[in-house]
Amino acid sequence: MHQVQNSGGSSLAESKITRLILAFIGCALVVTPALAQQIALSDPPGNKLTTSIAAPDPQPGNIGGTVLDTNNDLVPGATVVLEAPVSGKDRTVIANDNGAFEFTDLKPGANYKITISADGFVSWTSPSLTVDPGHFVFLTGRLEIAGEASSVTVYASRQQIAVEQVKIEEKQRVFGVIPNFYVTYDHDAAPLTAKLKFKLALRTTTDPIVFLGAAAMAGINQAGDRLDYEQGAKGYGQRFGAEYTDSFANIMIGGAILPSLLHQDPRYFYQGSGTTKSRVLHAISYPFICKGDNGRLQPNYSSIGGDLATGAISNIYYPSGNRGPGLVFEGALISTGGRMVNGLIQEFILRRFTPSARNRN
Repeated sequence: MHQVQNSGGSSLAESKITRLILAFIGCALVVTPALAQQIALSDPPGNKLTTSIAAPDPQPGNIGGTVLDTNNDLVPGATVVLEAPVSGKDRTVIANDNGAFEFTDLKPGANYKITISADGFVSWTSPSLTVDPGHFVFLTGRLEIAGEASSVTVYASRQQIAVEQVKIEEKQRVFGVIPNFYVTYDHDAAPLTAKLKFKLALRTTTDPIVFLGAAAMAGINQAGDRLDYEQGAKGYGQRFGAEYTDSFANIMIGGAILPSLLHQDPRYFYQGSGTTKSRVLHAISYPFICKGDNGRLQPNYSSIGGDLATGAISNIYYPSGNRGPGLVFEGALISTGGRMVNGLIQEFILRRFTPSARNRN
């Protein structure tokens, strides 16, 4: 009886070892699918079953960019030719009103060349470009007048495109003085990363003109005895502090914090074309509808939330007579109305007075 039990235990142990070996082989097949493709499973002699898995096709690449002159002004209407590695497969597009062009569905690993030509400018041919699967190669061509050299800068990601676009936006000033950073004249502007949203907000709130604007508004509020601060230098200082803090909180919350959390773009997207009615509707809808980082229109929770949050925070430093929920919502409504007016001014007036943006259409 004792020997029988040992035999059963040995048999059970061998069964466990066999199952462990089979489990190990199964895991190896899962972890290394390339190996699994090469294993032939033999059934009865003469019958052979092989397993193969087709590799997925690589995602196509894209090449696009913007044509600029040496003054960073757009060059619309430029002819852009994509020279393909296969004869007869060349493609040609015309740069749009924003000087932008794009070639999609390109074969990864193949070599392409871009040639850009425009009246009055030197034509140039890019070096050989190779697109990786799913990648976007971006070209910024700065063309010079005929007889001079041209240059081209190559970027390989949407983030780098956004960085370059923000650099252009940070040069936008009305009359060359007043910041006009939160408007983009590119309909297809690359989405901002969270880092760029905070960079743009800090660049705006620390601009000297913003401090001067807060000082001017404090003087107006002092003259109109707005807010229950006292008169005199102390009251003026309090009004200046309140005005600048309101502006700082609104820009940081509505222009950086909430847009980063909600993946929304805080900028005004200039339309510039279409009927007057469509442009008016586009402008006055700005406080309520924004473009998401995914490129789709969505409710502008960032703007509305920023106005409400700024009003709530102001209860900390406003005089007691100027606090309360009613004043928070009243302030939010005033801010919303101001954004609607600002949208109309942006759409129909400010571009012509912004030198760096004036010729980008």
